[in-house]
Amino acid sequence: MIAGKYQHYKNEDIDDYFSAVGVPYMGRKMMSMSSPMMEISVDGDQMTIKNVSLMRTVENKFKLGEEYIENMPNAKIRSVTTKVDDKKIETKSVVEDTGAACGRLYEFTDDECVITLTHEKAATPAKRYFRRVK
Repeated sequence: MIAGKYQHYKNEDIDDYFSAVGVPYMGRKMMSMSSPMMEISVDGDQMTIKNVSLMRTVENKFKLGEEYIENMPNAKIRSVTTKVDDKKIETKSVVEDTGAACGRLYEFTDDECVITLTHEKAATPAKRYFRRVK
């Protein structure tokens, strides 16, 4: 259910979220206009999440339940991803420089993946919607 390729098609409250977490105006606009392809592969308790857009490609490989480092454009984030159930995975993170808590909840159906983005400074969670293409 989780593994596959997904094409981004819409956002909710993404500009407010990126603003709250400190992304500069031009970066927010570029990120909100991008339409990345996300590819998720699963091999036992090993997972890879790859996002490809015109701006950059980001690939994170990790073992479920173990801490790993995510390199963001303006920060390093310590993350742990766990499988909630057969249709959900959750990443809980801490920004190294500030100690701010943030996270992502991935919810999967046969047709799509909805990612809910949270950050302690964001009043409203943001959502990114991806259609399953493979």
